Amino acid sequence: MPRVLVVDDEKLIVKGIRFSLEQDGMEVDCAYDGEEAVELAKKTEYDIVLLDVMLPKLDGYEVCQAIREFSDMPIIMLTAKGGDMDKILGLEYGADDYISKPFNILEVKARIKAIIRRSSKNKRLKKEEANNSVIGQGDLKMDTESRRVFIGEREINLTAKEFDLLELLVRNPNKVYSREALLTYVWGNKAMDSGDVRTVDVHVRRLREKIEPSPSDPKYVHTKWGVGYYFRVKG
Repeated sequence: MPRVLVVDDEKLIVKGIRFSLEQDGMEVDCAYDGEEAVELAKKTEYDIVLLDVMLPKLDGYEVCQAIREFSDMPIIMLTAKGGDMDKILGLEYGADDYISKPFNILEVKARIKAIIRRSSKNKRLKKEEANNSVIGQGDLKMDTESRRVFIGEREINLTAKEFDLLELLVRNPNKVYSREALLTYVWGNKAMDSGDVRTVDVHVRRLREKIEPSPSDPKYVHTKWGVGYYFRVKG
């Protein structure tokens, strides 16, 4: 059930909006001045805030700015002012949309539903991105966002190139990469012109010394003799 905060000092307007939104199955809280609005927004992560510009104590722009300091919850500005400058101000302070009074409640509800849909999709994508940033197999885990590697609970300190090398192999388990391919992928295309494939061997050896329980009998980074290296977790 979407939660909406309606902020306006005109109680009849608040009452009408609240009734209409509740008819559509939304949960509605109300505030009648700017300070009350900020306090409610701090206590609850609303799906959307309908915010009038002309308010006692703090005006709508100040409320919008205050909310943006601690939350990215969607905000629609409501105002009797229809000038472009007021619209620009609202958007610059962090509002997501802008509706001029007098408004059609059907339009308000349509805008609310569109923004909630978009916001829900963005939250889902962010969650998926966060989940995708952690990769690994068995007890080896890599956080590609913070560039940290763990074996169980123990953090392993890798150099930038060691991390890039391991990430490529972990993202493509059981795929065998030649030393030439690894030199190109990890060190860049220009590396093949002046690079030495033994660079790859040195980095694999150092990587194994850091992550393998027994580097001579690797658990993670394996060698396909005469071909190259690949990532596989032994059972």
